[in-house]
Amino acid sequence: MKSGIFTFLTKSGIAIAFCLCFLSANAQNNGDFWSKVRFGGAIGASFGNNYTDVMIAPGALYEVNQYYGVGLSLQGSYIQQKNIYDSWMYGGSIINVFNPIPQIQLSAELEQLRVNLDFDERFTELYGNQDRDFWNTALFLGAGYRTQNVTIGVRYNVLFDDNDYVYSEAWMPFIRVYF
Repeated sequence: MKSGIFTFLTKSGIAIAFCLCFLSANAQNNGDFWSKVRFGGAIGASFGNNYTDVMIAPGALYEVNQYYGVGLSLQGSYIQQKNIYDSWMYGGSIINVFNPIPQIQLSAELEQLRVNLDFDERFTELYGNQDRDFWNTALFLGAGYRTQNVTIGVRYNVLFDDNDYVYSEAWMPFIRVYF
């Protein structure tokens, strides 16, 4: 199992390095590299009956041209259900966006998260030790309506597993903001 994770991370690292080399070479040939970089991401918070979910995901998107962009983002989340569990998730993603027309955005996003899930002692007394520390990979394909800085849409995790401790559904709405 560990070799599979290291292989995936190695391949991901090579892909990121390749993209960064391409962007760096393009930046040297084109003095307006930074004018094509848009920064943004997501931030969220949810509070309920003994439940807390806080997330931040800064990102950057390089607009290669008016139709295509590639970006990187980081993500950090804290989730707690009082007297049941608490979880820290952190990682990153690579995103590709395609705008066939200015109002429509299609996307593919590969996400890799480290998940640390710790159950309350009372819970483990009843059900045994359910603590989990693992890597989770998601591949989202999405479509959305785009204005200048905001895209609202839905994405689908093609790697979704019902036994997943990260996402409860394969379909997920999103709001993406880049300035």
